[in-house]
Amino acid sequence: MADPHEATTAPRPTPAAWVLLLPIRLYRKVSPYFPPMCRFYPSCSAYAVEALTKHGAARGSYLAIRRLLRCGPWTPPGRDPVPEKFSFRYQSPGMSTEE
Repeated sequence: MADPHEATTAPRPTPAAWVLLLPIRLYRKVSPYFPPMCRFYPSCSAYAVEALTKHGAARGSYLAIRRLLRCGPWTPPGRDPVPEKFSFRYQSPGMSTEE
């Protein structure tokens, strides 16, 4: 029988992703001193941490950079979770992956 605690543990970042997480952790320490500006939920830094942890350094960086490029007045704000399955194509939260 499987341990019930195994399914609830979060994925651990790879060593390369861990190095990329350091500047994000520093930013999160100083960000309370600035007004909140993120247009999305979760915030861009939380998105980057989750993307790097879940998808690794290369794919997680790609997702985080793609998210930062969407953060502007030309994009409507809203909920934008990290995708469960990596794809180079952007899938808005309401879009289906099957066409």
